Amino acid sequence: MTIPEVQILIQALSATAITGGLVYSALQFRKNRDAQHFGNFAKLVEMQMHLREMRVGDPSLARVYRGDVAFTDDLPTPEERERAIREYFFNLMQLSVFEIVWFGWKRGQVPEDYFRSWETRMREIVGERSFREMWGSPSMKFMHDEFHEFMVEMVRATPARGADQK
Repeated sequence: MTIPEVQILIQALSATAITGGLVYSALQFRKNRDAQHFGNFAKLVEMQMHLREMRVGDPSLARVYRGDVAFTDDLPTPEERERAIREYFFNLMQLSVFEIVWFGWKRGQVPEDYFRSWETRMREIVGERSFREMWGSPSMKFMHDEFHEFMVEMVRATPARGADQK
C-alpha cells in the first residue's frame, strides 16, 4: 500500500468515526428531549393533581369553580356533598397518575409490563360506582386527548361492578 492510499484510508476512517459520533450525539439529544418532554408532562399533571388533592382535603375549595361540583347540588346534606366532592377529586387524582403512566408508556418511557399492571388495576377502578359517577359528570376534566379516547374505550368495555352500579 502506498503512502497516498494510507492517507486516504486514514481520512476515510476519521470521517466515518466523526460521522458515527455525530449520529450518536443526535440520538442522545433526541432521547434527552423525549425524557424532558415526559418529565414536563408529568410535572404538569402532578401540579394539577395537587390542586385536586387540596379539594379532597378541603371540599369547600371545590366550590371556587361551581360548575366543577354542580353534581352535588341535589344531595340533601353537607356531609353527603363533601363525601361526593372528595370521591370525585380522589378519582380524578387516580386518573392523573394513570395518565402519567399511560403517557410514558406511549412514548417508550414506561415498560410494557409496568403499564399493563396499571391498566389491570384501572379496569377494576373504572368499574367502581364512585369512578363511574366522576366519569359521567359533565364537570371539566383536563386530559390529553388521546388518553381521553383511551379512557372512553376502557370505561365502555369495562362492566360496572355490582347490580346497583352506574
